[in-house]
Amino acid sequence: MENCIFCKIANGEIPSATVYEDANFRAILDIAPAAKGHVLLLPKAHIKNLTEADDAVLSAALPVVKRISGAIGKTLSCDGINVLQNNGEAAGQSVFHLHIHMIPRYVADGVTIPWETKSYEDGEAAELAEKIAENL
Repeated sequence: MENCIFCKIANGEIPSATVYEDANFRAILDIAPAAKGHVLLLPKAHIKNLTEADDAVLSAALPVVKRISGAIGKTLSCDGINVLQNNGEAAGQSVFHLHIHMIPRYVADGVTIPWETKSYEDGEAAELAEKIAENL
């Protein structure tokens, strides 16, 4: 997609602090990180979001995320890593090119991924689970 900033970065048209590259992906340091060492994995092919991705792309992505997350942990000696992927504006996606965040975390680091927890009425969870399962 010619106007997609992540397509341009993933394919080397725009310089980036690249930590990993193969035939299908480029992983870069986020220019507006939640924490130092925050990495984005970008497919080189334009894919809008997770639900539009080919299963082969997704199957290839997770081992790369695992490898990079391990390298982040080893390099930064962080206490944990958030692996995040947002789909749609309401979910926080601001660039509509599939990307996976890997954010190094430390105890009491002040980085927040907030949501207010909700609850189900009696029987509501089972009913909703059944409806979702029907659409698989």
